[in-house]
Amino acid sequence: MALDHVLNERIGFGTAPLGNMFRAVSDEEVSETLDAAWNQGIRYFDSAPLYGAGLAEIRLGELLSQKPRDEFVLSSKVGRVILDEVESGQRDLGDKGDLFAHGRRNKILHDWTADATERSIEGSLERLGVDRLDIVWVHDIAQDFHGDLWLGKFEEARTGAFRVLSRLRDEGVIKAWGLGVNRTEPIELTLALDEPQPDGFLLAGRYTLLDHAHALQRLLPTAEEQDVGMVVGGPYSSGILAGGTNFEYQDAPPEIVARVKRIKEIADRHGVSMKGAALQFSLAHPVSDAVIPGATKPSRITEDLSALNEEIPLDFWRDLRAADLVSPLAPLPGGA
Repeated sequence: MALDHVLNERIGFGTAPLGNMFRAVSDEEVSETLDAAWNQGIRYFDSAPLYGAGLAEIRLGELLSQKPRDEFVLSSKVGRVILDEVESGQRDLGDKGDLFAHGRRNKILHDWTADATERSIEGSLERLGVDRLDIVWVHDIAQDFHGDLWLGKFEEARTGAFRVLSRLRDEGVIKAWGLGVNRTEPIELTLALDEPQPDGFLLAGRYTLLDHAHALQRLLPTAEEQDVGMVVGGPYSSGILAGGTNFEYQDAPPEIVARVKRIKEIADRHGVSMKGAALQFSLAHPVSDAVIPGATKPSRITEDLSALNEEIPLDFWRDLRAADLVSPLAPLPGGA
């Protein structure tokens, strides 16, 4: 099923921060934020076992398990099985370091085989307290987690997770599947396979106002040709486009800080919010079906929804283009 037939809105909620990404978030903060999202109309939620070793799914489940299942769209990911065994020491998450140092300490099994895919889904359903997932993403089979070994992980997923998810989709157990990654190459490789194709992909951080040129070169033309949809994760580039200091989950380097400053100067001149510019840019490509910013405060939900609906003058986009701050290949809102 095409991704746009599964998703029912243009903005969803990404739950990585609920897994105590970067910092410990209280249960009260999480509950208030999720209630705010639901009460303001958010009906698409994305999670993953990796986020706090199941913590984000558990917290999300406390809300969604109390709601009518047909009233929301839910996606999670496979590739990690959360064990009952507790471990100490720093986790190896590739380029991401110990991103969830404040999450649960349960041992994480990194496995994209067929058996692990089934176990991963079962674990997610139990933590979320629901009877089904709508979309399942194959998580992190890319260079940022595996370096030069990533093609081996990709092959493990191709012969394991891809085939299981294709079967579950054909049986009607799930509505759609795809890759959930921070790099374009695994998606490009998947779309070139002469095998059952994914319905879409979740691309985090690679189609943002700050970083989009590479995705526009090969991935997005192919996806558009094949009618494969995109969910944009990390639309604020790990926070720096929303007033934070992180880019790619780490302190932003000087050249990124300088680029954001230039964008903000143009935004301020036109009375445009940075969040509005970021969200609306990511949604302007015809392949984009939704954006899923994360949040840990109720006020952020209100900001995100306001940003999505903000009236942004065409001259703002034209000035960005003239300043060489967006790729000449990037579709801009309103056809600017």
